[in-house]
Amino acid sequence: MSHSNLRFQVDSRLATLLSQEYTSSERALKELVDNAWDADAEQVTIVLPKPLSGDPIVIQDDGTGMTEEELRRHYLSIAADRRSRRGERTSGKNRLVKGRKGIGKFAGLMAAAVMTLETRARGRLCCITLRLDDLSQVEDIEQLNIGLQSDPCGPELHGTTITLSDLHQGLAYPDANRLRQILLQDYGRQDDFAITIDGKRLDVDDVSGSYSEQEEELPSAGKVKLRFSISDGKSGLRQPGITLRVDGKAVGRPGFFGLDQRDDFPSKLLRKLYGEIEADGLRDHITAGWDAAVENSELLREVEGYVQPILREAYEQQYRREIQLAQARLQRAILARLSALPEHKRVFADRAIKKILDKYYGEPESKVEPVVNVLLEAMERSDYRILLEHIAEATPGDVAGVAERLDEFGLAEMAFLVQQATARQVFLDQLDALARDAATTEAVVHKALERNLWVFGPEYSLFSSNSTLRRQVEDVLGETYTGDKANRRPDLLLNENLGGQYLLIEFKRPSHALNHDDYVQAIGYRHELAKYLGSPIQVLLVGGSRSSDFPTDNREPHVEARIFGQVISTARRQIEWLLRTAETCSN
Repeated sequence: MSHSNLRFQVDSRLATLLSQEYTSSERALKELVDNAWDADAEQVTIVLPKPLSGDPIVIQDDGTGMTEEELRRHYLSIAADRRSRRGERTSGKNRLVKGRKGIGKFAGLMAAAVMTLETRARGRLCCITLRLDDLSQVEDIEQLNIGLQSDPCGPELHGTTITLSDLHQGLAYPDANRLRQILLQDYGRQDDFAITIDGKRLDVDDVSGSYSEQEEELPSAGKVKLRFSISDGKSGLRQPGITLRVDGKAVGRPGFFGLDQRDDFPSKLLRKLYGEIEADGLRDHITAGWDAAVENSELLREVEGYVQPILREAYEQQYRREIQLAQARLQRAILARLSALPEHKRVFADRAIKKILDKYYGEPESKVEPVVNVLLEAMERSDYRILLEHIAEATPGDVAGVAERLDEFGLAEMAFLVQQATARQVFLDQLDALARDAATTEAVVHKALERNLWVFGPEYSLFSSNSTLRRQVEDVLGETYTGDKANRRPDLLLNENLGGQYLLIEFKRPSHALNHDDYVQAIGYRHELAKYLGSPIQVLLVGGSRSSDFPTDNREPHVEARIFGQVISTARRQIEWLLRTAETCSN
């Protein structure tokens, strides 16, 4: 027997496959910008070619660059996680490292057939070039010879330049505006990472939508400059809000200057706001950690009072038309109902519908229409209005409880639950009257309880009788109680639940006290019926009271005795608890 070792081979096509991980050329270029971030760069310059010009794409940064050794050991190592060597953060600026998979080096080949990398560090300029044609000539990527050119350079020079040439003709040229939108999500608010695309620095006005710039001298806070954009995209921004800048430095996280506290402003619109405000007059009202402004600052309130109306007016101009169209569509759908309302109610309904549309801006109409319909029902019908009044008076916890129950059961089911509980309470009153009447017979009690076994407890609710079970009882009793014995024939009810368990109930008249003979007789019936049934039979004896000779010990298993008064009292207590619970939920 021979033994040998095998090794994996890595096809050179791997580089092409890894370059195709990106959904667009712009996202592939972002990967190269991520590399500049990980290199602690402060400036990144991107030059995109004009369509059909044949010019290359150039991405240049002033990061730490790479030495020849780093280029050999790390950059050309595929799928090596730099975090395992250097940690989660960069050494210079303590940035959270973005590169995790070790495949971003191939991103440029998604857009171009040739990628040239020039990197400067510690007085050396190193240059390599990757070509897709060269990769296609070798079977194993480890066999690819990559020429390295190394020359001296000034010791003060550092950074990396990537040049992508021979762009793929089957793909559209990278779009500068689209690239800006992508980069804004991650880098738009970074003070120490400036990105310039085709000569313009990435800034607030690059958000796709409406841009506004305002400058004002406030009485106390002094000069403020507000710059913001409202996105026209369908989805919200990743870091929405207005950044407060004092002496050129960002303070804390972006905020909304009180708009997020207003109930009449759609929360979804807030996620489309992107901007910053310069207010150097607040420098004495910033916390020591520079992470927030002092909350009770009068100067901050003055700035908020200036910003809020400007933002609201900008939103009105951009989105009021959409809200008006949504209101018109709703009004067409409910025109007949609106026209049937009195004039004063119709005016109120129009205003209320507008507020609802403002509140639920961006939500699908299928979600808004039920809210509008409930509003109109409340104006048309008093029972709806009463229900809403109770909801308005309830605490948030009570409303949440009702909502949870409604989500589980539905309003109709809850109403039916209360109606059923009330009907059962009436039934118990009538059963109690029968139990107190000395003339009540076994047959009357049997008829009353045959379809109301819930009286004996919830565990009996699933038992029911059928024609087969009734016939089996008739067969057993018919053999014994004939002729003169017919008038002493017992009243038996045989039931079965969904699990195949049997319940034999013997009803005695309410004036009868259960005794030893009743017990013996009942278990005798069980033994007789057991000949026809394959499962154990539970026995329930029901009477008006219990005599002293009724056995309490040494009884056969699964034999119970119930007293009418006790049964009715327990059932009534359960119904009253259910009604109290329903009343608590509704209040």
